[in-house]
Amino acid sequence: MHNTKRALAAVIASASLVGFAACGNSSNSTQATDVSNAKGTIVVWGWDSGNSMSRIVKAFEKANPDITVKFTNTGTANDTSTALSNAIAAGNGAPDAVMLEGPTVTQFAVTDGLIDLGKYDAASFKDDFAAGPWNKLQYNGKPYALPIDSGPEMFFYNKSIFDKAGVDATKIATWDDYLAAAKKIRTVGSYMTNGSGGTNDYQPFTAQAWQAGAQPWKVDGDKITINMTKGEGMKKYIDFQQQLIDQDLIDTKVANWSDDWNRGLNDGTIASLTIGAWMPINLMSGAPDQAGNWRVQQLPQWKKGDKVSAEDGGSAWSITKQSKNPDAAWKWIEYLSHGSGAQIMADTGTFPALKKIQNSAAFTDPTTEANKKTNAYFGGQEVNKILVEAAQRPVTKFAYLPYNPYAQNAYGDEISKAYTKQVTLEKAMENYAQNLAKHGEDQGYSVDVK
Repeated sequence: MHNTKRALAAVIASASLVGFAACGNSSNSTQATDVSNAKGTIVVWGWDSGNSMSRIVKAFEKANPDITVKFTNTGTANDTSTALSNAIAAGNGAPDAVMLEGPTVTQFAVTDGLIDLGKYDAASFKDDFAAGPWNKLQYNGKPYALPIDSGPEMFFYNKSIFDKAGVDATKIATWDDYLAAAKKIRTVGSYMTNGSGGTNDYQPFTAQAWQAGAQPWKVDGDKITINMTKGEGMKKYIDFQQQLIDQDLIDTKVANWSDDWNRGLNDGTIASLTIGAWMPINLMSGAPDQAGNWRVQQLPQWKKGDKVSAEDGGSAWSITKQSKNPDAAWKWIEYLSHGSGAQIMADTGTFPALKKIQNSAAFTDPTTEANKKTNAYFGGQEVNKILVEAAQRPVTKFAYLPYNPYAQNAYGDEISKAYTKQVTLEKAMENYAQNLAKHGEDQGYSVDVK
């Protein structure tokens, strides 16, 4: 990969997170490992949406008394990648271990900010994780992170609103069924869903395009092919979304994760979501007035009878090249993703990537306190059983651009114009492709736009 320094600098935002502990200069990632004797202090960055990190740190330090963990809550995934970019560009200040969104890992692998975990034989864990989250973390056939959660795309819906509109959601097997249901939902004053084409819509876009079999971009070393409108999968996705926009079947004024979004979920004006399997805990906190009304089922299919899934988000842990204590950092990320910490995370609401937890009786046991609470919110459904089925459905291959954070930000800049009807979605995608191509060429890639 050439022009690496320039590629990295281009993704750095002007703002940085203040007060992060520095870990010193870069270490040699090829040095011999001595995990069994790892000790000392490690600095780790990540977000703590499940409020479980203090418990995990205490459990890890008890199991590893010679290692002290200094955890910094970075707030959001975007804040984390921005801060890491800044630290890498500065040559110091990066943590030992960092939590990243799965699609972002490739960028930091390309720009040489992360350690190839092959030195710790991480590739031997491949079959222990669900295929979707594991595949996102590979670069040049090597793992640069270990997944901690999985995000198979699911269909969540408010049964009370669907009943009011005379829609039996369990009969929605295809996206054509979904479109017909959206028209009925609109007649009772609600929207089937929301979508503003903003930055926070990027992950649902990639998941739904992925499920449609789309490959909007392909990466082969320094060569990138971008095809946002001409492939069969993208054509299906664009046509479907355009119908929702044109027929006023989607609330285009409400952005994902905004206050208005939570209000809409809580008052019933947003009647369903297609989003990752990590959503239950967010619905429970963001839409408490709808307790007992929400349900979850498998994603509608493009072809009746298919059982194709896709990943929406998901996070993972990596070791940075600047780490002074990579062996201790490995013990930390292995504990969280593959060891006892993975179970703690599952117990506190994280949907696991580790198949042995997904398949365990305890994870789906409806009598556990966590499952009783979740299942009650979802009207008595055994939620984890439904989510596990999705996680083990087949997924097609899907690659992310090596400058994924830029792609996410640029998505909102371009695609939002289609949702305000300034341009068609096809035209917005064409403009988006040109934007991504220019950025890629500026970073030294050879980019072909179809």
